[in-house]
Amino acid sequence: MMINRLGVAIQGFEGSFHQVAARKFFGKSTEVVCCTTFRELMKSAADRQKTTAAVMAIENSIAGSILANYNLLQKSNLRIVGEVYLQINQNLLVNPGISLEDIREVHSHPMAIQQCLGFLDKYNWKLVETEDTALSAKHIHQHRSKHIAAIASKLAAELFSLDVLAPNIHTQKTNYTRFLVLKREPEVFDIDLADKASVNFTTDHKRGSLAKVLQAIADEGINLSKLQSFPIPGTKFKYSFHADMEFEDTSQFYKVVKKLTAITNECKVYGLYKNGQLS
Repeated sequence: MMINRLGVAIQGFEGSFHQVAARKFFGKSTEVVCCTTFRELMKSAADRQKTTAAVMAIENSIAGSILANYNLLQKSNLRIVGEVYLQINQNLLVNPGISLEDIREVHSHPMAIQQCLGFLDKYNWKLVETEDTALSAKHIHQHRSKHIAAIASKLAAELFSLDVLAPNIHTQKTNYTRFLVLKREPEVFDIDLADKASVNFTTDHKRGSLAKVLQAIADEGINLSKLQSFPIPGTKFKYSFHADMEFEDTSQFYKVVKKLTAITNECKVYGLYKNGQLS
């Protein structure tokens, strides 16, 4: 898939797992537009003068859904055109020539540090929390640190000429993050062989309303791979629902959408796309 030089919006800095995900979907030569926050990412993604697409984390196999990002998606005019499942592998990075005995401090994002405590507890190192894994790697490169290591991706090691002193130091080896690939609505085209879709719907909140929706989905032979509820602002404990559906043929999905339009108050399609593969 080709993109132009404007690049893809990501949250974080060069060398982040968002960049790894962007490269996995668009190719290794992909240029990225780094954004400090997810809100900034969505703003950049909506600006045709800045980006061609965006890659945004939406859930993690350990931490669960990133609810704030679902809300950002709901308020945007962006559409899902793909997804990436990325295994999160944390590595201990140092400047060339540095050994384990030289290390006095380890810098990284607090979540990354938590993921690696099984390894880090073996050493008497000072653990310093920072705002970003990749930025920690960049800083030890820039300052030519001799006694500081960083926890980050292998891409960060590659970009900042660091050595991977200890690979895969995370305790939980099955840690995946799911990323959505987003584009502006006018620039979205039909995805060949699409077999997954994301929708948001609201019911009338009467007894059995949600059950009718779930039955309609099941009747068409569609697998409901995710159902997430969200409170509707300004209401008394009323909810909208985000649903991810997997199917063999798009005709199944279109039949479901027709049914949902009739039995829900509102049904919004976020996109049809290819099911991402765990690797």
